[in-house]
Amino acid sequence: MRDEIAACYSGRLPIVSSYTAHFGEEPCLSGTHGAGNIFFGNCNLRCVYCQNYQISQTWKEQRKNEVTHERLAEMMLELQDRGCHNIGFVSPTHFAPQMARAILIAAERGLRLPIVYNTNAYDSVEVVRLLDGIVDIYLPDLKYADSDAGFQYSKVRDYAVHARAAIKEMHRQMGDELVFDENGLLRRGLLIRLLVLPNDIAGLEENLRWIRDELSPKTAISLMAQYYATNKAATDPRYILLSRRISEGEWFQAVSLLEDLGMEEGFMQEYESASHYYRPDFTDKEKPFRDIRDFQ
Repeated sequence: MRDEIAACYSGRLPIVSSYTAHFGEEPCLSGTHGAGNIFFGNCNLRCVYCQNYQISQTWKEQRKNEVTHERLAEMMLELQDRGCHNIGFVSPTHFAPQMARAILIAAERGLRLPIVYNTNAYDSVEVVRLLDGIVDIYLPDLKYADSDAGFQYSKVRDYAVHARAAIKEMHRQMGDELVFDENGLLRRGLLIRLLVLPNDIAGLEENLRWIRDELSPKTAISLMAQYYATNKAATDPRYILLSRRISEGEWFQAVSLLEDLGMEEGFMQEYESASHYYRPDFTDKEKPFRDIRDFQ
């Protein structure tokens, strides 16, 4: 790797904004001791409503958080020593090679936890293919069904095309089945996150139909109600359609789609709890989920 700055403002060394035992993921990831999340700085998207824009879109400040590959490996081992159930890389796309190298170093030093690839899904299929055998759990967002929305709100071209292709490769590797251990913790699989946006900007029904028809109705999804207006969506009139939380009606319409389309596996957030819990500070916070089948 050459020491150059790309469009994501990231170079040769990984940038880590924080790492912690995180209790805000789906219950099969958080468990009782937390998911061992490592939050990378910078991002290959520029979402106008990014809840973590303080670390994803402040590359001049994030440069001071560069770490060596060896230090990144040490973080994984520290999280394992704390009792975390997995190692979750949050926004890893622009640091995938560095991540893989650090995992190898950590594995040689005794890392034995599942690796979670928590991505916005704007990934190269070729890179995802190279992660086969390295990543145990894929946790992609599927943000939009319409690439025009991806350009307007996340500033990238052909989001839907690239994200669907990447997720299709993840599904090829993992199939439909979620593999749990004896404690109900996820050890292997694909879990697709769908964040409900106001005014159906995400194109939820179209994305669910694509998952059902192109992957499988048994593909696990995580339906999320946590959207709130932040970053530019909170202040810029160009993004007025994103300037509010989703309504209860929008949420229940999203929930009803799961049953209407025959989606069988996964989790969903509780609307009332999700509408109040979120603070972008990486502290431990309650984020309750329920099994999709509880609503069917």
